[in-house]
Amino acid sequence: MTSATVIAGPERVTDPDRLRAAQAETLAQDRMRSGLGARVLFAIMDLLYGRGATLAKSHILEVVARVPYQAWEQISYVAITHTHRTPEFARTIQERVQEARAQQDNEFWHLLILEELIHARGDQLSRFRHRIIPQVLAWGYYHLSWALYVVKPRWSYALNAQFEDHAEHEYMGFARDHPELDTESWVTIFADDYGEYGSVGDLLKRIGLDERHHKIESMERIETARFS
Repeated sequence: MTSATVIAGPERVTDPDRLRAAQAETLAQDRMRSGLGARVLFAIMDLLYGRGATLAKSHILEVVARVPYQAWEQISYVAITHTHRTPEFARTIQERVQEARAQQDNEFWHLLILEELIHARGDQLSRFRHRIIPQVLAWGYYHLSWALYVVKPRWSYALNAQFEDHAEHEYMGFARDHPELDTESWVTIFADDYGEYGSVGDLLKRIGLDERHHKIESMERIETARFS
């Protein structure tokens, strides 16, 4: 009997030295070349929220970041209903479902943490610009990810890799540009879920490292996508 495959999320890195090293690696690398879909999304976000990175803009990134994994998960569920007579292929699809769920859950923690940080600073997120518009962007990105996956999965994975690379650089760059965050304590209710970090700066570097993990997973799937 084949044992179940356990899909793990990103490694819980809390050591400040490792996080600084990861930040340096990211900032030493050029950003990925974006395709048309990613360029349009980034241009819209820059137009609506400014080109610079902020916590509020990162919050919007996280609203959007979850939806490709939701799209892949839903498509995989449909695929499973049509492959029940080929157990090995169905098992592979189920592993993709587990992977997408782990990635989606990780992005959800990012969203909750950023909500907490913004609230702790007393910043206000407007209902229209920071609640409604991000949902519209997420809706469009979901359907684009879904359509690309149906036509050719590696296209959807490539789009996600470009998005995650963008997010990785945004977090690492924001932490670099705000060194005061390295001395700001992170007070949270999410430590048991996401880990304990000595500063908000370390926390943001860890989130950036998570985005790198998701990028790498999508890049690996570009080569191994089977649902064409």
